[in-house]
Amino acid sequence: METTMNNKLRDNYRCYRKDWNKFARDILGVRLDNEQQKILHAVQLQRRVSVRSGNARGKDFVAAASAICFLYLNVPSKVVMTAPTERQAIKIMMSELTKIHRNAKIPLGGEILQNQIKFLRPDWYLLAFKASDYKAEAWTGFHSPNLMVIVTEASGVEQLVFNSVESVLTGDSKLLIVFNPNHNSGEAFNSVKSPLYQKFKLSCLDAPNVKAKKNLIPGQVDYAWVEEKVRKWCVPISPPVDYENDEGESQTNIHCTANQDFKFNGKWYRPNDLFRIKVMGEFPEKSEDQLIPLAWIEAAVVRWKERQHEPITGELKLGVDVAGMGADFTVFCHRYDNYVKEFQTFQQKDHMRIVGLIKNILSPYEKANAFIDTIGEGAGVYSRLKEQKMKVTSAKFSECARLGNSKKELTDLTGERFFANMRAYCYWAIRDGLDPQLGGILAIPPIDELIQDLTEPKWTMRSDGKILIEEKSEIKKRLGRSPDYSDALALTYYPQPPRFQWLNEPVKFIEHPPFLPIEMAPLEEECRRRAEEWERAFNNESRIIRTVIPVRYK
Repeated sequence: METTMNNKLRDNYRCYRKDWNKFARDILGVRLDNEQQKILHAVQLQRRVSVRSGNARGKDFVAAASAICFLYLNVPSKVVMTAPTERQAIKIMMSELTKIHRNAKIPLGGEILQNQIKFLRPDWYLLAFKASDYKAEAWTGFHSPNLMVIVTEASGVEQLVFNSVESVLTGDSKLLIVFNPNHNSGEAFNSVKSPLYQKFKLSCLDAPNVKAKKNLIPGQVDYAWVEEKVRKWCVPISPPVDYENDEGESQTNIHCTANQDFKFNGKWYRPNDLFRIKVMGEFPEKSEDQLIPLAWIEAAVVRWKERQHEPITGELKLGVDVAGMGADFTVFCHRYDNYVKEFQTFQQKDHMRIVGLIKNILSPYEKANAFIDTIGEGAGVYSRLKEQKMKVTSAKFSECARLGNSKKELTDLTGERFFANMRAYCYWAIRDGLDPQLGGILAIPPIDELIQDLTEPKWTMRSDGKILIEEKSEIKKRLGRSPDYSDALALTYYPQPPRFQWLNEPVKFIEHPPFLPIEMAPLEEECRRRAEEWERAFNNESRIIRTVIPVRYK
């Protein structure tokens, strides 16, 4: 039994600490594909790494390699591995570790037991266990200057376990979570949206064995298995209308859309949720109560990247979510029709400075409009901008989903759904802009906080048939912060109320009658002036304001 570090490893210790992939190749003798190498490099440099994966794509193998790299290149160190079941922790993860350890090109040192690797030093070890076997208090014993926690099959691990993990992630600590994306909730799901994590996806369609149609890497998913699942779980479809065929492309080239459509062996397919999870390493399309599926948002990010060099069209709608007390940010959302150009965030609480920033943004544009949340902190900002004759709209999410004081209720794009309040209407408008079934072409920037904000809300239907979005306080509990980015975007969909209430309903305009008396000319001029003022105020493309002459008959 060898319980100390090998001399050759000790001599090259500094070199290998700088390059874990070199250590894995030269000392461990493991073969990692390109994606696995990127993951190992990220684990070396980043504090948190999230890996979602299809079946047999090598996620546990790269996690085991990461564990050994950390254990032997940080002395002393502790590696803690946990999973929802004992089988996953001991039979799978420890099995992978043992295989790598015993097949290393040189003796690594350390004694391998059923659920651990231990050394003579008591503060240097690796331990694997079932997640529920350790209570929250027990995790405090894992504190170390060099600590790595690995959670495998993380989508099945309860949030209570992750809360315990958070309590020990201090100093030079790392967290690696690997999982099949079975659920649209929990820490695993949140990790793909959180800015705290470096994120990776291992799709079976990209696996070396599948691309080459032969087994280059033993043990990884093979071509025959994927081909079988394509036939079993996918529906053949016509090529996307915006897809241009390329004679030189690979037979397994993927051109994903919002539905994760893909090309395989020269034909296009649409996957079901089983294929998304087991093969593509994607989350199910959506939960029944999830407002916006992650796949729609990822497609919108792709559209945003593709439109970077295109000219911006449409008028600016500026959503302004003004920060209150605490850690919230003031967030500006710049939207031009279906293109969200950017978000700006400000920490300062000085409302007059926020007024100045908004004025500077709006001033160069004749028809730009700012939509300000006036429930709370935004009220003073709105009032000051109105005093300065700026074009601003007071937005109140708690109000009924009607245009002004009209009795006519606002609906979604289909005209079939009604809403409990303006917040539900505005958030559903974002959903409509992303929904591929409605031709969704909204493009949004790749901001982790925004993606997290948009995928978090749930919706329900009240007994009166109106749609209600869950309370903001519930979302804040899960996010640990206010969803300022999605609120700012939602504000840009707030309907602009007409200046005069009778214009809420369809209006029939009366042209200037030819028998108008000469003495009514001043009245005519005044009406023309007011009509122009209304047109500037409305900025409503669906309504053409024409000169209206009020005629009274005696």
